[in-house]
Amino acid sequence: MSEEITKTPKQSSVETRHIVMPDHTNHYGTLFGGTLMSWIDSIAVMVAQRHCGREAVTASVDKLNFLEPISLGDHVILKASANYAGRSSMEIGVQVSKENPYTGIVTRATTAYLTFVALDENKKPCPIPKIKPETETEIRRYENAILRQEANRNLVKKIKDNGKV
Repeated sequence: MSEEITKTPKQSSVETRHIVMPDHTNHYGTLFGGTLMSWIDSIAVMVAQRHCGREAVTASVDKLNFLEPISLGDHVILKASANYAGRSSMEIGVQVSKENPYTGIVTRATTAYLTFVALDENKKPCPIPKIKPETETEIRRYENAILRQEANRNLVKKIKDNGKV
C-alpha cells in the first residue's frame, strides 16, 4: 500500500514585494484594486504550482475587502501559502500588507483566499498532495479553510434549493 503524498504549507509558500508606481494608481493616488487583484492572483498561482507540481488555474476568489488604501510609493508585501488541499483543488491564502518605506510601519491591507484546480496534460483536474500543517498558524489556517469550504458548499446548496442557479 503506497503512502499518501503530503506537503507542508512552508514547502510551497511564496513572498514578494512591489513598489506602487504612478501607473499603478488611480486619480486619488492609491493603488488600483484591479492591479492588486492581479498581484494576488499571480502570487497565488505560484504557490498552487509549487504545491501540486503542475499547471494550476484559478477557480474562484473569495470576497476581497480592501481594509486600508495603498498609496503611491508604498511597498506592497504579499505572502501566500497553501491552506488546504482536496482531491484536485486547493485553497491559497494571500496576506497583503503595505509598508511605508520611510518609517518601516507595516499595516495589513487585505487578505484573500483563492481556489485553484490542478490540471493534467489533458487539461483535466488531477489529484494533488494533501496539506500537512505543522505550526499553530498553519493548523489554524487549515481548520479555517475547512470551515470556509463547508460554508461555501452550504451556500451553494441553499441557492440551488431556492432554484436561483
